[in-house]
Formats: sequence, C-alpha cells, structure tokens
Amino acid sequence: MALSLQQQAKKRTERNRRRLKAVGNGRLRLSVYRSDKNISAQVIDDSKGITVASASSLEGDKAGTSKGSNKEAAAAIGKLVAQRAIEKGVTEVVFDRGGYIYHGRVKALADAAREAGLNF
Repeated sequence: MALSLQQQAKKRTERNRRRLKAVGNGRLRLSVYRSDKNISAQVIDDSKGITVASASSLEGDKAGTSKGSNKEAAAAIGKLVAQRAIEKGVTEVVFDRGGYIYHGRVKALADAAREAGLNF
C-alpha cells in the first residue's frame, strides 16, 4: 500500500535524523521548523537535551526581524540564530532541515547562518 504524504514526510524526517546522528560526531544540531506563516530555528545539544540558542519569526520587531514566512524573514532568522549561538560559544553545527527540501526559505536560512559565522 502506498504511503500518504504525511507518512512520507515523517519517514524522510526520521531518515535525515538517523543520518545526522551518524555523521554528527557530537556537534550540536541546527534544527529548522517551517510552517505556512512562520519559520524558526534552534541550536540543540542532543547529548544534554537542551536548546542552546533559538530564533523565530514570531519574535517580530523586538528581535529586529520581519514577521512572516518569506525568504527575507528566513534570512533574518538564520542570521539571528547564528549570532545567538556564537555568543554562547558554538561555531560548529550539523544542519537539520527536518525533512524539508533544501530550497527557498530553508536554503535562505542556512545561507544566512553560514554568512553570520556558523560552520556546517
């Protein structure tokens, strides 16, 4: 029986996480969540189970980012999460796109985080 779109997305997410654990070598994980209206990113330490840094388009003007889910907002979130992670002493991460295709807003966030100083 064919899998539904939700089942396919869940399998892709699980497959990506298994791969990241294999090649991560203890590095922290930059996880991206994308919805229709917003985008957020977190730097997560899986060994300790804590979030080191996070940023979301829901923060809006108070974080100096534009609210919404366009490429400009995603780039601003990528830059902001990278700055917050670097303040905590994190420069090496593994990029976890969470099953989303590396295109559009996810790519804009990743490129902005790289430009701001994160290595992945």
